[in-house]
Amino acid sequence: MTGRIIVGYTATDAGADAVALGARLAAASGSSLTLVVVLPGEDRSVITPPDAAYDRYLQEQAEVWLADASARVPAQIPLDTEVRFGESFAEGLIDAAHDADASLIVVGAANGGLRGRHRLGTVATELLHSADVPVALAPEGARRVDPLSGITRITAAIGLRPGADVLLDESLALAAATGAELRLVSLVAVDLPAGVAATESAADHADEVFVHARSALPKGIDADAVVGLGDSIEDAAAHLSWEPGEIAVVGSSRLARPRRLFLGSTAAKMLHVLPVPMIVVPRTRKKKKGAGA
Repeated sequence: MTGRIIVGYTATDAGADAVALGARLAAASGSSLTLVVVLPGEDRSVITPPDAAYDRYLQEQAEVWLADASARVPAQIPLDTEVRFGESFAEGLIDAAHDADASLIVVGAANGGLRGRHRLGTVATELLHSADVPVALAPEGARRVDPLSGITRITAAIGLRPGADVLLDESLALAAATGAELRLVSLVAVDLPAGVAATESAADHADEVFVHARSALPKGIDADAVVGLGDSIEDAAAHLSWEPGEIAVVGSSRLARPRRLFLGSTAAKMLHVLPVPMIVVPRTRKKKKGAGA
């Protein structure tokens, strides 16, 4: 993953978390960074009619916020900032990603979440139901991690459903760009009262997943494969080992429209317990500029 990373910034702890994660991903992958503040567009509700003086003040304030955020980004990371106008913050970020042909949008968790955990707010939720580029979610406390600390491991939560190949490709690209190790994880919720038979069935399913995934890996590339078992998806994910410098990558729900995100039940359950950032990728590939239909 090289190119440009868009960070949705607000002057909050969640915004600082997003900047820190965006900077860490940019530094590790050799990408450039754009910090974006989205302000209400001109076609706002009649309840809040346009006011030129107030709009000018708001834009000036946004520039101050962006200057403060920029100071947190290491000097060696190519950086620019942008104030955008849009009907919603999420729409403004998606438009910014399109205009820059960005590879990733980064946002923070909502304020009030437990440290190291995700608590989705309005912007993140809207992005996870409408974006056509991967979205990275910075957990609460990500701002306390050194942006130059690197990415140590990419964990791809894989399965056999449509879109698994896109997820694997994205994970491979990110691992290659950051120099991180690649880990393949299959999370399986086992009905514990069913005993050994259920566990063996889950293990067989995971083996099938890993055989399929490994056959898709480029020659000379290997990955660790781990089965996460538990009485629920949350339990299975919580019992896995997670490194401080790790990134989890999950796919969009099969219910998503083509080239759009839709957070599936497995990813949503993982979010509750993940102590590391999560990247959600669309189920189908976004066509590159100039590509045919």
